[in-house]
Amino acid sequence: MSFLIIVIFLFTAAAAVPIAHGLLMAALVAAATSSKIPMDILVQTMVQQVQSFPLIAIPFFMLTGSLMMGGKLGEALIGVLTRLIGRFHGGPAQVGVLSSTIFGGVSGSAVADASAIGSLMIPWHKHLGYPPAFSAATIAAAATIDILIPPSIPMILFAITANASIAALFIAGILPGLLMCAGFMFVCWWVGKRRNFPRDTEVLRRDEFFKLLAYASPALLLPVLIIVFLRFGIATPTEVAILSTLYSGLVSAFLYKDLGMKRMNQAVMHAGLATGVVLLVIMASAAVGWLLTFDQMPNGIVGWAKENLNQSWTVILMMNLLMLVCGMFIDLPAAVLLLTPVFVPLAQSIGMDPVQLGIMMTVNLAIGLYTPPVGTTLFITSSLAKVKVGETVRELGPFYLVALSVLLLVSYVPSAILR
Repeated sequence: MSFLIIVIFLFTAAAAVPIAHGLLMAALVAAATSSKIPMDILVQTMVQQVQSFPLIAIPFFMLTGSLMMGGKLGEALIGVLTRLIGRFHGGPAQVGVLSSTIFGGVSGSAVADASAIGSLMIPWHKHLGYPPAFSAATIAAAATIDILIPPSIPMILFAITANASIAALFIAGILPGLLMCAGFMFVCWWVGKRRNFPRDTEVLRRDEFFKLLAYASPALLLPVLIIVFLRFGIATPTEVAILSTLYSGLVSAFLYKDLGMKRMNQAVMHAGLATGVVLLVIMASAAVGWLLTFDQMPNGIVGWAKENLNQSWTVILMMNLLMLVCGMFIDLPAAVLLLTPVFVPLAQSIGMDPVQLGIMMTVNLAIGLYTPPVGTTLFITSSLAKVKVGETVRELGPFYLVALSVLLLVSYVPSAILR
């Protein structure tokens, strides 16, 4: 049955069927061809998977991102970063990386980051004379920092599936996210210096900078508040999501005064539609995951690994390779929900902490977001820059090296991320 599910899913993916629909088709066909599958339990499993209190955090974090970056606050954030580092080699590209890192502390969605930051940064880079493909590559890679810096929607999905602590995952994701940011900024500096990219040579006036900093401080403050509330147990992740939405709404309405009914409606619609897509993927993945577990596939993989892989590092290497390949072909939410039930027993067999597995999976699948053939942020930024995907991929080499270095760290040095 597991083989049939995999074949049907791969066929639907090759036929460009939406991931959620392909998963549902695979589950229904597999269940219909087996007399041992209780259909009522299968349906209950699908519905039960979305009846989870932590899932409420997803639409609120998405709504927070739309409210924070869709108006004057997003422009103020980019303005202060531009004045701060725009004069260095590769400075404008570094602004894109830093903006994504700060935006990562608001929305938790790489796709939202690539769309919001990309639509602001890429035209500016073009105006300065940056190669459009390099600009697209920078934003495509930097957008994935969003799912490492808390909050992170993929981490929420992993925590629900693996029964892990959302707060612990959020805290563990901070260091890898910051390392990724530092590495990507170095890449921008190195490439900018080597290829002599244009930069902002205007003298930074202290009074102007502090004025911009004060204007953008609400955007800079929210990620700090989220981390403090989670680290010290002041509020649960779901409560933090709701409070962050309230904060962003009040700031936009009363401080920046740019939150009208039209923009509010657009933000709510965007968050609602995006959440609906995620929930459908969750239900479909729950059905497939239950069927694979019913067919003893996870136990079979654990047994095979014990027989053929004698050391823990080889098991970790195998998991990384499988995650990287899956991330190249499957949308991130679906990949998290499908791979987690398979890899949790395998991680337990070698004594790996579930938090480490969650971070390792998030980094792997983040790389898949800007890797062909199904790289979501890759396609978004290439479209915004009006360049071919192949041109963008050619600029991504140094970014891949940084990401893989961070992946090696979280995979083989758990003390770096676990507290």
